[in-house]
Amino acid sequence: MYTNDIDALLKKAEVLIEALPYIQRYNRRIIVVKYGGSAMADPELQRNVIKDVTLLKLVGFKPIIVHGGGKEISSWLKKCGKESEFVNGLRVTDAETMEVAEMVLNKVNKRLVAMVEELGVHAAGVSGKDGGLLKVEKKYSDGKDIGFVGQITEVNPKILFDLIDKDFLPIVAPIGIGENFESYNINADDAACAIAKAVGAEKLAFLTDVEGLYRDFEDKSSFISAIKVSDAKALIDGGIIGGGMLPKLGNCIDAIESGVQRVHILDGRLAHCLLLEIFTRSGIGTMIMPDDVELEQ
Repeated sequence: MYTNDIDALLKKAEVLIEALPYIQRYNRRIIVVKYGGSAMADPELQRNVIKDVTLLKLVGFKPIIVHGGGKEISSWLKKCGKESEFVNGLRVTDAETMEVAEMVLNKVNKRLVAMVEELGVHAAGVSGKDGGLLKVEKKYSDGKDIGFVGQITEVNPKILFDLIDKDFLPIVAPIGIGENFESYNINADDAACAIAKAVGAEKLAFLTDVEGLYRDFEDKSSFISAIKVSDAKALIDGGIIGGGMLPKLGNCIDAIESGVQRVHILDGRLAHCLLLEIFTRSGIGTMIMPDDVELEQ
């Protein structure tokens, strides 16, 4: 029994030692985590994600969370007697829908803040309106007016830098401010990518509802654990990537070409996916990286 206990403890020690070079490498570096999808709907997964990000901060990273809330917005709209309408994956957002969306996103934001605070780390929730963080113009979908949906035109990251310097973990709701100071709904992936570029993030992680990229989604053996940005472009040009993953991969490529060193696509439905990807040699998701680096973590 004693030997078994020692073996179990040694395995835990090995895990910690494996994480050491990554902790050293990314100490005091900014990592942006886009949090959404099913991981937000499941309370247990939600706690695990917040624990992961809080641990990253405690070991020396500078994390920023950018969250969505689409499913909760749809739920509240239904309670208000409004049906959700989408065009090319974008929510049609009239004035009433925007009011509900802003209410829900702020509610989600403060819930996440409370969860981080409960773990003993100070967090501050902001929206893209605070400090002029996310300035936008009206976004159209194939020329169609879809209401108060914003296309980011400018990022002013000062409020994020100020919060990080004061040892807060920033949590951002994807609401932008227009030129007439009205509120706009922003796709959370777009917001995370824009923020990662503006703050010079070392890493950008998307928590999604899929395991990562496949050369053939029906063939699980074709999973791509790491890929250079030029090869990622080739997947798009070859029509291999489609559906909801297409704009996400486009954001990944944009981030890499703007100076983000690593972008990760992770299955947010898997407990502690963030820690497994960042702190283990093999990882569990797909990592996109610049062309001028070796295909290794």
